[in-house]
Amino acid sequence: MPAFHPETWDFRLEGLVANPVVLGWEEFNRLPMVTVTADFHCVTGWSQLDVTWEGVAFPTIAALARPAPEAGFALIKAEHGYTTNVPLSDLMRDDVLFALKLDGKPLHVAHGAPLRLVVPQKYAYKAAKWVRGVEFLKEEVLGYWETRGYSSTADPWTEDRYSTPGQETPGP
Repeated sequence: MPAFHPETWDFRLEGLVANPVVLGWEEFNRLPMVTVTADFHCVTGWSQLDVTWEGVAFPTIAALARPAPEAGFALIKAEHGYTTNVPLSDLMRDDVLFALKLDGKPLHVAHGAPLRLVVPQKYAYKAAKWVRGVEFLKEEVLGYWETRGYSSTADPWTEDRYSTPGQETPGP
């Protein structure tokens, strides 16, 4: 698990944006906060119901960077080179956030502290821990688990866990 140093930590918004942004820890914590209660689904088959997260809504973050009209995907970047890809349309929902707190308490490092993405409508491998930024992209770039055969759509309601061999992006 990565060490956290608030004085050197930063969060970057880059790629196809009108306004590239770099926020320090204090700046990030001054952004408007929201609370979201949602279920959390693991690709291995378990779910935790009614988890309460507090943090900054993804649409708030996107508004800072102002993604270009052609930006259709986001590559979430985390510590140790971990990445996950999510269509921008899935991230712009009101229940998607960068969480700082879990059930009213600051995130523990094992749960992704200091910052974790929460995407309730996706399996948890899309909910990257130890997030450091977002790159807005025109086309999909597969993330860590997706390059290892996991589904890009990660839909728990259809149990879409793995991609079909030779098919990079599962879908209709």
